[in-house]
Amino acid sequence: MLYLNIVIKIIIALSVLNVWLLRYNKSSPYRGGDAETIKEEFTAYGLPEWVMKIIGSLKVLLSLVLLISIFYRSIEDFAAGGIAILMLGAIGMHLKIGDSLKKSMPAFIFLVLSLVIIWI
Repeated sequence: MLYLNIVIKIIIALSVLNVWLLRYNKSSPYRGGDAETIKEEFTAYGLPEWVMKIIGSLKVLLSLVLLISIFYRSIEDFAAGGIAILMLGAIGMHLKIGDSLKKSMPAFIFLVLSLVIIWI
């Protein structure tokens, strides 16, 4: 189970870091509404730029903490729980603007994987 836990942490963390650091201004079929970038996505949700910056900072920080938790397991529930809460919010935003199920699927998958980390 330890190796599964580590693999899940790496998948979540690298995926979130990829979206927020490498693909920030790039199109994705999973962006909310008709958005091409993260900034446009938050605009589609009706959220101001400062909220985007806070959410992005939290996601990057919690992803790094999740990677650190591979070595210090005492912080894994904090990191996974924080990511789970943020993913719940992401799902809520997709629902708010009537996105298709496909667009909220990554957030749902990362929510489930975060809960798996907490439970195993």
